[in-house]
Amino acid sequence: MITTDFVPGSPCWLDLGAPDVEVATAFYRAVFGWQSEPHGGQEAGGYTLFRLDGKAVGAVGPLTEVGARSAWTLYFHTPDADATAKAVEQAGGAVRTAPAEVGADDGRFAQLTDPQGAEFAVWQPLRYPGIDAADIPGTLCWTELYTTDAAAARTFYTTVFGWTTQDMALPGGGGTYTLLTPADRGGDRMHGGLMEVPADLLGPSRRPYWHPVFGSKDCDATAGLVTGNGGILSMGPDTAEGVGRLAVCTDPAGAEFVVLTPEGTL
Repeated sequence: MITTDFVPGSPCWLDLGAPDVEVATAFYRAVFGWQSEPHGGQEAGGYTLFRLDGKAVGAVGPLTEVGARSAWTLYFHTPDADATAKAVEQAGGAVRTAPAEVGADDGRFAQLTDPQGAEFAVWQPLRYPGIDAADIPGTLCWTELYTTDAAAARTFYTTVFGWTTQDMALPGGGGTYTLLTPADRGGDRMHGGLMEVPADLLGPSRRPYWHPVFGSKDCDATAGLVTGNGGILSMGPDTAEGVGRLAVCTDPAGAEFVVLTPEGTL
């Protein structure tokens, strides 16, 4: 499960890069019931916080990198952004944005890329720890990496973050899914998974990517809100044995996310 008691390597923040922040904000408000507010007194269309019942659950901002596609970026907690950026380079990855301060004393971040091309970020908190709520409907409940080389990705992330991994066979001979847990933590802190996907199934970019999984009380109802507000379902809703009922969705700008009603709450 994902918690707000952050430890090194655990998911701690997420934000969306969007071509039109106001359109994206309207979509996610309609789908998840999030509230929104410009961060730090910015005008509408700038970096905007998402809240659920007053608690920060993520953010959206304008695309800033040349050629970037709309996508969610997952941030992992680090006590030292500079050391993590160095570890990423030593492990064969790349630093897209060097460690930098956010605000006067919010924290430090770095934007990074793994050797297969999947983008992610790290957050070194100072005043601002990260998301205020997780693992409940309308919040981040899982993280997932689709990659073209599962073995190489596993080696990279265990080297950088010290994650422990556990492989499980997917039903029907669908391959192997690798479960991810922060270093020195038990299964109750398992926060995500990775799986190998052929490049031709990774969309137009054919590039590996991370995506968030959001909890829902009713996956089918949430999926209906996705399509009713201009989004698309690329899979489901379907029931996955041992997991729950889920749907793979894209928002109107093409950013992918998953909606999940966990087994036991159906």
